[in-house]
Order: sequence, then structure tokens, then C-alpha cells
Amino acid sequence: MGSGGPGRGVRRTDQRSPNGRPLWRQRDFGIFWAAQTLSVLGDSFALIALPLLVLQATGSLARMGLLTAVGGAASVLAAVFAGALVDRVDRRRLLIVCDLVRMVLYGVIPLVWLFGPQVWLLYAVLPLCEAVGMLFAVGYVTVVRSLVGTERLTEANGRLNATAAAAGVLGPLCAGLVAAWTGPAAAVGVDAASFGVSAACMLFVRFAARAGDEGGPARKGSLWQDLRAGVSFLYGHPVLRSLTALLFVFSFLTLGMTDLVIYHVKHDLGHDDGTVGTVMAVGALGTITGALVVARIRRRLGFGPTWTGAVAVCGLAFAGLGWARDVWVVAALSAAFLACGGIAGTCSMSLRQEVTPEPLLGRLTSAFWTLHYSAAPIGAAILTWAAERRGTAPVGLVAGAFCVLIAVAALFTPIRRSGAAGLPARAARRVPRGSAPDPGLAQPPPDSVRHE
Repeated sequence: MGSGGPGRGVRRTDQRSPNGRPLWRQRDFGIFWAAQTLSVLGDSFALIALPLLVLQATGSLARMGLLTAVGGAASVLAAVFAGALVDRVDRRRLLIVCDLVRMVLYGVIPLVWLFGPQVWLLYAVLPLCEAVGMLFAVGYVTVVRSLVGTERLTEANGRLNATAAAAGVLGPLCAGLVAAWTGPAAAVGVDAASFGVSAACMLFVRFAARAGDEGGPARKGSLWQDLRAGVSFLYGHPVLRSLTALLFVFSFLTLGMTDLVIYHVKHDLGHDDGTVGTVMAVGALGTITGALVVARIRRRLGFGPTWTGAVAVCGLAFAGLGWARDVWVVAALSAAFLACGGIAGTCSMSLRQEVTPEPLLGRLTSAFWTLHYSAAPIGAAILTWAAERRGTAPVGLVAGAFCVLIAVAALFTPIRRSGAAGLPARAARRVPRGSAPDPGLAQPPPDSVRHE
């Protein structure tokens, strides 16, 4: 799994000149698109089923939050090393292996549950799955540009997020029904199967050759040098540096939001598992909407106003969740939160893909996620612990208010002045010592740069 000459499943293309055909007619992107949609469909089952398993066995919101925190901590630890690994190995093979490992791990849960609830197993399996999932996520971010080109990244990310969210509409609804009829453990089994299908699809995807693949093995420094290269580029980019600091707080406040919504619907409002699935499915409709409009909004408004406005609406929606006494109001607020969260997340991911040199993209993504996500597991545990003791309404109000303050704080950073690509071309060209420059960054993407 080295990064030497192009192997099986690798095609040579100009990574900065997108294919003229519509995205849905591009074979490799189409297969990749379908694989990720199926995978998210299965993930949405686990998103509902795992908290329900804990709630069913313990009745504790705090225990639900602890499971989320443990999984999040494993993701943070894996993120430290994920970028260096992704930039060193065959990314296609890595994605396939990650899918197969998660298929096996999640598949163990329903088998063990046949003999009775074993909550300890969730605390063992979920961290491993989250760590492997982080490897997959970093690899996923690095390969999209090789499939569609730099100029169509926001569109491609929007399409991927839209269809993933469409699967997310059906997934939570079906997960809730399956959990109500046969128990949450069966829903986890569906997630395991989806990873197997995703791995099979990835066998037929061909990615573009990366910089360094054509002329022999790419340069490999020490692990410390790899980690330092990603952090150095991140620190040297004014907008990415500001985003990392603000998202550090945002992730701390919002990682436990799903647990809070599930607990509010079941405990505060007295509804069943099927209703939980319906609420989450309606919320996923918001993600679809956000994914479909993000490219247009970003082209019209630029990166800064789009990201800042989306985060502000997230905060307002979160603040009202715990006060809503009608289940459809909860669903609508969840949809608003997820729509704007998707818009902000797609913009942020697309920006990183656009301005980062190809050989550095995995390490930059890893550094970005490690730094901004590092406090999120603690935040999830604190949020759910506080909500169980003080109620979902005041905790949601405080967390939402702080999210709005994050948007206000962004107005005093380089984010406010950023256009679609984030900053002037001279800053985008800044590459850490030891990193191969990407000639495509000598000038910003023509359709995505607008500076104020």
C-alpha cells in the first residue's frame, strides 16, 4: 500500500480541470457517489440505534452522552495520525479496508445482543469504529478533488451531501421502525451490511494519480514532520486558522445535539422510537436543502457571509429545540440546524480542498479536524449530563446562544473579508517547507474567487 507508481484503480487526469460532462454522467464519481449514499443510509441506522440501545438498557441520557464522548475521543486520537497515513498509502485500498473493518465490528453487536444486552460492548466497538471512520473520512476528503477537479468541488460536495441526506431521510425513519418492531440491535446490523456494499462499490472506482505517483515513491518524512507540515499550513492560512479556533468551540457545544433531541422526544415529550426516527428523518430534509443550495449561495455571497450566516441560524435553531413542546416544531428546528450546519460544513470542506496542495491534503485535513474537534467529546458529555439534571430547554438555550456568539466573533476575523476561496492568492500559495507545491494553486479557481 505504498504511494509509488500508479497501480490498479488509478487513472491519470488533470485534477484542476473538471470533466465537461455533468457529474451524474461521470462513471467514477457516480460509483463513488452511490457507495457513499448507501454507506450513509446504513450510518443513519446506527445514529439512531446506538443511543436507543443505551437508553433501553440504562434509561440514562448521561450514559448516552458518555458513549458519544468515548466515540468522539477515539476520532480525535485517530485524526492525529490519519492525515500522515492517508498521504502515504493507496487511498482507494484504505477506503475499502476501512469499510470492511467497520462491517465486521458493527456486525458483532446484533450477534451478541441475541444473548442479551451488553452495554459494555458498545463502549468497546464504537471507539474502534469511530477511529476507523476518521481514517475513512480523511481519505474521503482527499479523493473528491481527484474525481471532479478543483473548480467543481463545492458542487460535488453539495451533491454528495444532498443524496447522503436523502438517504438520511429514509434511514432514520426505517431505523425507528425497525427499532420499534425488532429492537435497536437489528438496526445496527443494517449499518454493518451497508459498509460491505460500499466496499464492493469502491472496487470499481478509479482515482486520478496523485502528485508524486508518476515518478516513483513520494518523499516520506518522519511522522512528526508530517504532522508539523499540516499544522504549519493550517496556521499560515488566515481563514483556516480562524475557522479552526471558532469550530473548536462550535463542536464542543453541538456534538451532543442528536442525543439531546432523542432524549427530548422520548423523555420530555413521551413519544416512541418510531417518532424519534421520524423527527430525525425530517431533520435530514434540512440537510438535503442545504446541500442543494450551498454552491449557489457561496457563489453569490462568498465564503465569509455564507459560513457566518449559517452558523448563526444553527445557534438560533439549537436555542429553541428544548423549549419546543410539539414534535413537529422539534423536527423543523432540527431541519434548520442540519441545513445550516451542512451549508457551513460543505463550505469549510470545499475551501480546504481548494487551497491545500494535493500532497498535503490528508495531513491538513487531519490537523484541522484534530484541533477543532478535540474538545467535542468533553462537550457532548457535559451537554447531556447538564440536560439530564437541568432539563433540555435551558441547556439548549445556552448552547445555542454561544453558537450565535461564534458567528458574531467571525465578523472580527479574516472570515468576514473572505470571498469564495477564502483569501488572496498569495496566501493560498504559502506552502510549508518540505511540501511539494501544487501548480494549480498559483492562481485561484476562476469560478470561486471573489474578494471584498
